[in-house]
Amino acid sequence: MRGSLMMETPIRKGHAMKSYSRTVFTLLALLGALLVLPGRPSRGEAGDAARAAGRDRVLIPNPSWPCGMPEGIPAPEKGVPVLKAELRLGAVHDLGRTPYGKRKVLVIEGGTVSGAKIRGSVMPGALDLQLDYPGGMEIEEILVLRTEDGKYVYMRGAGTAVDPGDVRMVPAFEAPNDSACAWLNRGTYAARRTVDEAARKMTLTVFDVSAAVAGGEGKDPVRVTKPEGLPGQPWDYRKAAPEEERGAMLIDENVTLGPTQMVGPAGDRVRNIIPITGGSVSGRIRGKVLAAGADYQNLASPPTIDARYLWQTEEGEVILVRNGGTMDRLAPTFEVRVDSPYAWLNGGRYLSSSPRMGQGGVALTFYETKR
Repeated sequence: MRGSLMMETPIRKGHAMKSYSRTVFTLLALLGALLVLPGRPSRGEAGDAARAAGRDRVLIPNPSWPCGMPEGIPAPEKGVPVLKAELRLGAVHDLGRTPYGKRKVLVIEGGTVSGAKIRGSVMPGALDLQLDYPGGMEIEEILVLRTEDGKYVYMRGAGTAVDPGDVRMVPAFEAPNDSACAWLNRGTYAARRTVDEAARKMTLTVFDVSAAVAGGEGKDPVRVTKPEGLPGQPWDYRKAAPEEERGAMLIDENVTLGPTQMVGPAGDRVRNIIPITGGSVSGRIRGKVLAAGADYQNLASPPTIDARYLWQTEEGEVILVRNGGTMDRLAPTFEVRVDSPYAWLNGGRYLSSSPRMGQGGVALTFYETKR
């Protein structure tokens, strides 16, 4: 008997384990079925619902990048449709991690603009500057629109996002006072930005959100947070201090230029926009100027330069360049990946000569700063 019991016990235990497993499996299957019954969203659907809810809430920009609406950007669709810009993307340059985050530069080859009160095109060569970091995204771009009656409109926007599927821009316009689109100067705008890199398309849908902003719809907002210690990117160009002087020569540059696009008077401003179509770089950096960007000159007194464009070194490194200031006090700044051989450009202070006649455009010399 004892031997018989010793032979039967393992069989009974095995049978019990199989019954237990079948019971657990059945319960899990029933639970899974309950989770996907109509009326109960799956995990994916719940995530989509949360994102959709976020798109309806006010988005509070990070204080370092306020986008012109530090109190919050409403969902653009809560406003009145103004225009839609459908843009063709050219080159997309992934600069990598720079001092401000992960930088990507999208070059816009052109596009169309349509709306109830405006139709026209988007001039080629615009730069869309996208910055990604843990917890958020920041965008800066300048577009030049050309209306059907031949007038140019300057459109500069700052944008931000927590969810890459919910990128909101705050554009500001400078339209000629005597043009049919002068009304663009008076609104409060927010735009939805969507990008399809595979299809080489970007869309900006602009709404007048004056009523939404006035209504103060700021309950339960979404906030853009930035990692501690990450510096904020500048909105304006660097202004040279009075005591700064030119030191050692750094770089010689020849920039080729396209036809001028004159905007204004728009309000009290007149802009002379000069597209950058190429060029060369020599000195401590050797390479070329890419066909992208422009000099967005403000002809107020005193006139100022604000040029944004790209260099590409002989090794293929892409460097974001900005040179701004009055003609006699230009102060260039540079942005390049932090592990680049040219990373020393990120932290330096530099001065630039005034533009002079060059081959097919203008020539400039950049200097290190001494005090």
